[in-house]
Amino acid sequence: MIALSLAEIAEIVGGQSYDIPDPDLRVTGPVVIDSRAVQPGALFAAFAGEKVDGHDYAERAAAAGAVAVLATRRVGVPAIVVPDVTAALGALARSVVERLGATTVALTGSSGKTSTKDLIAQVLQRKGPTVYPAGNLNNEIGLPLTALRAAEDTEHLVLEMGARYIGDIRYLTGLVPPKVSLVLNVGTAHIGEFGGREQIAEAKGEIVESLPPADAGGVAVLNADDPLVRAMASRTKARVILFGEAADADVRAENVRLTRQGQPAFTLHTPTGCSDVTMRLYGEHHVSNALAAAAVAHELGMSVDEIALALSEAGTLSRWRMEVTERPDGVTVVNDAYNANPESMRAALRALAAMGQGRRTWAVLGQMAELGGEALAEHDAVGRLAVRLNVSKLVAVGGREASWLQLGAYNEGSWGEESVHVSDAQAAVDLLRSELRPGDVVLVKASRSVGLERVAQALLETTTEGEVTGR
Repeated sequence: MIALSLAEIAEIVGGQSYDIPDPDLRVTGPVVIDSRAVQPGALFAAFAGEKVDGHDYAERAAAAGAVAVLATRRVGVPAIVVPDVTAALGALARSVVERLGATTVALTGSSGKTSTKDLIAQVLQRKGPTVYPAGNLNNEIGLPLTALRAAEDTEHLVLEMGARYIGDIRYLTGLVPPKVSLVLNVGTAHIGEFGGREQIAEAKGEIVESLPPADAGGVAVLNADDPLVRAMASRTKARVILFGEAADADVRAENVRLTRQGQPAFTLHTPTGCSDVTMRLYGEHHVSNALAAAAVAHELGMSVDEIALALSEAGTLSRWRMEVTERPDGVTVVNDAYNANPESMRAALRALAAMGQGRRTWAVLGQMAELGGEALAEHDAVGRLAVRLNVSKLVAVGGREASWLQLGAYNEGSWGEESVHVSDAQAAVDLLRSELRPGDVVLVKASRSVGLERVAQALLETTTEGEVTGR
């Protein structure tokens, strides 16, 4: 964060200072919400959660070098006390960003946000200092924490914005107004809360309504291949740029194909030329993500060759998202267990099928959460797709939703040993350890709450001699 005095911070957030010996003392370190992450010069924001109250760790934070604590009550160490720490954090973020000359890029979508954010960050870093979220810090706490990492030399601030309800993104864009807004897609993630895709589109479109008009530099980057996203052009006065495989897209892909390893390759077309891209990531769904990143980079002045090279060299920055690891015995483990919705599940299964040409493939799948009344149909459809893609074996892990996955596979014609339902992650590990053979490809994917990353991690554990356990 840019250095601010405690007096300046108190004024920005409308707080009262307590136990501060010198109000001119400056915060020169990061703003953190975990006392274990405190560095000298930091500001520690204390949140009272259901199980842990950050105020109880104020003394520990101060001992570790925090200049002060942002809190809702006095804590016995230097503190700025406010009625609402979340609101104060947001006010501080907005003030800091307003003092900088950085271009703010905000993105949202039902799936692919974090992977696309990682691509945008890696491309823009070649142009200048870029700040972006670690993981998926995309809510009313995570977004300000990301913005507050911006420094005097930051040129690009990339922010991921999530939503569970209509109005969430409007609130986030109010904290840090974007100059460039990107909408990836409108799918079924959180459809249980929203009630339908049209309501999801209404919520996602708030990100383009926040933009300045075209003559003030506002740019809306929209997916030409998604009708609900394309329609958002009518909700903004910013200049609209379309990306996708549609013929009228400003930034588009042609000659899309997958390598033998399942990595996408295509020819990138922009208004200023074309260039070939071969990605290091896995799965054809990354083509759309790459086009979105390319459209943003093009609008910020990068050449098509620079963009293509950056996309070809970009890797995975966030964990448990199509992490591909080959064991010493030749088994390939694809850990995509961070989260799941119907769109990302289908994309991951198609990537597995592409990677498994001539090899046995395993889909270890669990619940897709927050689907409401669509849950049965969507789990059934994923089970059916696994059969249509000739996945060698489906392992459905968990309770009711997992049984629906297996039921879909059964109804599609998987009547033998091609699918199995197991109770939990350990049961899945035990099954895989007994049946995997060298050369097999294993995909692990479910909603974060299921915790299937434990399956992938167990399959990759090694002994001190370097042998894979359970071979």
